[in-house]
Amino acid sequence: MTQVQTKDQEAMQKQAPQQLHQKAAEHHEQAAKHHKEAAKQHESGDYKAAAHHAQIAHGHTVNATEQETEASKKYANTHGSQK
Repeated sequence: MTQVQTKDQEAMQKQAPQQLHQKAAEHHEQAAKHHKEAAKQHESGDYKAAAHHAQIAHGHTVNATEQETEASKKYANTHGSQK
């Protein structure tokens, strides 16, 4: 893990769950935007641009998943299964 990734993770851990959910939603919206653009570019025959937008969409999906994971950790601490 790089130093930048470590700092990003530390910053996420300090955020409230609602902030993490909001960021995840924003990343999902950006991913959808780029998937739609990839579809348009693919339809027009510009496969290079389509691949570029698909890759950007994937990056946003990864970021959203990271935010969701951090939010889930916060719930697990207080709402985990009790035996």
